[in-house]
Amino acid sequence: MSAWLAARRGRPPAAGQKTPPSGGVFALLADGATAEIRAATPDDVDAVRRMHEAMSSENRYLRFFSLSKNAPGQEARRLCRPAGPDHAALLAWLNGAVVGAASYELARTPGVAEVAFAVSDEMHGRGVATLLLEHLVSLARARHLTAFTAETLPENSAMLRVFGDAGLGVLRRWADGVVELDIPIPPHAALGQASRYLETVAAREMRADVASLAPLLSPAGVAVVGAGRRQGSVGRTILRNIIDAGFAGPVYAVNPNADEIDGIQCVRSVAALPGHVDLAVIAVPPPAVAAAARECGERGIRALVVVTAGLSGEQQNAVLATCRHHGMRLLGPNCFGVAVPALGLDATFGARHPAPGRAGLAVQSGGIGIALTEQLSRLGIGVSSFASLGDKLDVSGNDLLCWWEQDDATRLAVLYLESFGNPRKFARTARRVGQQMPVLTVHAGRSAPGQRAAASHTAAIAAPLVTRQALFEQAGIIATAGLGELLDVAALLAAQPPPAGRRVAIVSNAGGAGVLAADACAEAGLAVHAMSAGAQHQLREILPSGAAVTGPVDTGADVSAETFQRVLEATAADTDVDAVLALVVPTGVADLLPALRAASLPVPVAAVILGQPEAVLLLPGQQAGPGAVPAYAYPESAARALGLAARYGEWLATPPGTVPQLDRIRAGDARALVAAFLARLPGGGWLPPAEAGELLRCYGIPQAETRMAADPAAAAAAAAELGCPVVLKADVPGLLHKSDAGAVRLDLRSPDDVRRAFDDLAATFGDRLAGTLVQPMITGGVEVIMGVVQEPVFGPLVVFGLGGVATEVLGDHTARLAPLTDADASAMIRSIRAAPLLLGHRGTPAADLAALSDALLRVSRLADDLPEVAELDLNPVIARPDGAFAVDARIRVTSQAAADPFLRKLR
Repeated sequence: MSAWLAARRGRPPAAGQKTPPSGGVFALLADGATAEIRAATPDDVDAVRRMHEAMSSENRYLRFFSLSKNAPGQEARRLCRPAGPDHAALLAWLNGAVVGAASYELARTPGVAEVAFAVSDEMHGRGVATLLLEHLVSLARARHLTAFTAETLPENSAMLRVFGDAGLGVLRRWADGVVELDIPIPPHAALGQASRYLETVAAREMRADVASLAPLLSPAGVAVVGAGRRQGSVGRTILRNIIDAGFAGPVYAVNPNADEIDGIQCVRSVAALPGHVDLAVIAVPPPAVAAAARECGERGIRALVVVTAGLSGEQQNAVLATCRHHGMRLLGPNCFGVAVPALGLDATFGARHPAPGRAGLAVQSGGIGIALTEQLSRLGIGVSSFASLGDKLDVSGNDLLCWWEQDDATRLAVLYLESFGNPRKFARTARRVGQQMPVLTVHAGRSAPGQRAAASHTAAIAAPLVTRQALFEQAGIIATAGLGELLDVAALLAAQPPPAGRRVAIVSNAGGAGVLAADACAEAGLAVHAMSAGAQHQLREILPSGAAVTGPVDTGADVSAETFQRVLEATAADTDVDAVLALVVPTGVADLLPALRAASLPVPVAAVILGQPEAVLLLPGQQAGPGAVPAYAYPESAARALGLAARYGEWLATPPGTVPQLDRIRAGDARALVAAFLARLPGGGWLPPAEAGELLRCYGIPQAETRMAADPAAAAAAAAELGCPVVLKADVPGLLHKSDAGAVRLDLRSPDDVRRAFDDLAATFGDRLAGTLVQPMITGGVEVIMGVVQEPVFGPLVVFGLGGVATEVLGDHTARLAPLTDADASAMIRSIRAAPLLLGHRGTPAADLAALSDALLRVSRLADDLPEVAELDLNPVIARPDGAFAVDARIRVTSQAAADPFLRKLR
C-alpha cells in the first residue's frame, strides 16, 4: 500500500515507527488528511534521522547542499536538541512517522532568524511545508521576531514555491550560487483589515477543510452503527430516514443481533461491512461509542456522526483521539444528525425530510435544528445542507461556513451557536463568506449578563452580550433577537437583495397601517421616505383626490390591483428610495396580492398582509428565489427585517479599514515593565499608579499631567507647580473605584486647600494611604471611558462609551475586538447614544475626534501587544476640542499568554 493511501486510511504505524507523544496540535493537509504538528524533542532524534536518510539523493542535496552521509544524523541532533530561546524546531507527524521538519536559528541581526525545511519524498505536494511554515511564523511572532531569512539552491523549485505561495512579502536575491530570501513576519491583522497572508492561509484552510468534509457532506456510502430492531429507536429511525429520503449510495446497518432491518442488509460488525463507506452514524450507548469509533477508523471510514448523548469527558476524549489518529472528521456527539437533501441524505431522526434548497444550516441545538428545517422548508427556501453540531468536539460552524463558501447550492448561511471555540477565526471566516452571501444567527444567551465579579468598569461592561455583539458587527453577521426574527430576515434576503440604504417608502391601502409601519421603521433605525414633488405629482394623477401622497402613501381602501401596482412602481422609482414597504389590508373591493407579485421594482420590497395567519411567507404562486416578495403578518416584523438587511447592505458597501502605523510606540519598554512587575508579583495584580502611567506613555496615550506626593507639603508644592485649581486623589493599594470610596478631592484652589485635603484623605484611609496623585483640574469637555478586557475566549476587547461615575448605569457603550482599524475607531465614537455631545451639540464645540480615535487605536495596540494586560480602565477620559486626556487609569496584569487565533489547527 502506498504511503499516501496508508495515511488516508489511517492504518496503524508500520514496524519501526512510533506514535508521537501528545502535546502537539492536529491540522489538515491539502488533501484533508490529519497531521500532528509539535515541537521536536530529544526523544525524536531517531525518527527525524530516518526521515532524512529515506530522502532521495536529489532531495538530500537540495536540503543540505551536499551528499554527506553524516548530514541526516547531524540535522536530527540539531533539530532535536533541548528547547532554547535562540532556536525552535517543529515536526509534522503522519501515521506514526515524521514527514516534515521546520526550524529556525536566530541570526546576528536582532529579531531575525534563519529558517530551514525538509519534507519526506512521498509527502511532496500535500502541503506539509506550508503548514509547518505557518506554525513557525506563529511561534516566531509570539517570540517577537520580525523576519525570517533562508537560503536555497536555485533548482529547489519546490521550496521556492512554498515561500512564494505563502502570502508573505518575500524578497529574493542571488549570492554565491544560492537564492537568499528575506521574509518579513506579518503583524496581527484586525478583523476588518485586508491581510494577504491571512487570506492566503484561509484559502488553504478552506480547501483542506472541504476535502476533509466531503465524506461527511457528500458521502458515497453510509453505515448506521447501532441500527436497532426496536421500532422508534434512534438508530432505526435514522436508517429509515436515509432509505426514505432516496439516498443513491449503498446503505448498511451494523447490529450484531440482526441480519436485516427494514429491508437493509445488516452486518455483525463494522469490520464486516461489505462495501465502501465514507460516513458512519453511531447510535450506540455511551460506553460503546469509543470502541465503535475505533472500529470505524480501522475500517477506513472517513467521517463519523455520533448522535449518542451523555458521554463523559473521558469518553469524549477517547473518541476524539481515535478520530485524530485515523484522520476522521467527527460531528457531535449529542447531535441530531446530518442532512443533504439534494443527495437524498437524511441521516437524522427528524419526523420529516427537509426540502432541498439554498440555506445552509448549522445548529448546536437539535430542537432548534428541527424547527428551522421545518420553517425553511415551509417558506420554500429549503436547505442545501444541515449539520447538528451537538457538543462540537470537532466539526464546527467554521467548517460549515467553509463548505458553504464553495458549495454552489448555498446562498444563505444560517447558524445557531451557543458557544465559540475560536471566535476570531469564526469572525474572519464569516466576514469572508458574508461578502458573497448573508450569514445569519440568533444572538443566543443575551441574558447571561456578565455576572462575574468585575473589578473595573471595563470588565463590567464587557458582558457576553457586548462581546458577541462586537464580534457579529465586525464580521458582518446578521444577529437577530430570536428565531422568529431570524426567519423574517432569512425570508427577505432569500428573495430580495439587501437595501443600499435606510430610506424606506411606505405604501398602504389603509392609513392606520401606514402609521404603524412608519413607527416600526423609525424604531428599526430606518428613515421613512418623504416623496419628492415630482413623485407626488405623478401619484396625484394615479390616485383619487383623497389619497395621501407625501409619504407614507395612502392609496385608500377602494384602490384596484392595477392602480396599486402603478403606485408601487412610481414610489419605488422616486429619488433616494432604498426599499419599499407595501401594506395591504384585504378588502372585498380588489385582491391586491397579484399587484405585489407583478410589480417590477428597482429596489427591494417587503409586504405586510394584515390578517394573514403565517408570521411570514413568500407569496404563493412564485418559487422562492430572487424576485419573490416576502409577506409578513405585522409591520413591526417587516420593519425589523428591513432594518437588519439594510445594516448588512451598509456593511457590504463599507470599505475595509487599516490598522495605522503609530508613532511613539515603545513596545519593548512596555514588555520589560510588565515582565518586571510579574517577576515581583508572579500571580499578577494592579499596577501602581506610577507604573500604570509609564505603561500608557509607552504607547503615547495622552494623560493628564500627574505628580506623586507622599505628604501635605509635597502635594502643595505639586499643586503650585501645576497651577491651581487641582485634583487630589488617594493612592490606596487595592482601591479601584476612587470616587465611590471618597478618595477624590476636586477643585482645590490653593496650596492650603491641598494640604487640608491631604490631611482629610490621611484621616479617612489611615495606614492604607500610600500617597496621593495631584492633577490639574480639567473642566469642560465630555467624560468618556476607554478600556480593554482580555476575554478568555474572544481575546482582547476594546470598550468605548460615556464615562464618569454613571458609566455602568447608563450603559451607553460599544466594543470591538482588537486590533482596531481606523474605521473601527471612528465607528465606535459615532455609535454611542451620546455621540452628538462629541460631535458638537446645540452650539457647543465638538471634541477633537481625531485625538479620540488616535487614543482608541493606541489602547488597541497596547491590548494586542500585551496579552498580560487583563484589564485596562481609563475612566474618565476628558474629550475636549483641544484633545483627549485620561485622568484616571487602572491596569491589571496577569501572566496570561495569547494564542494565535488564526493558526491552522483542528479543535
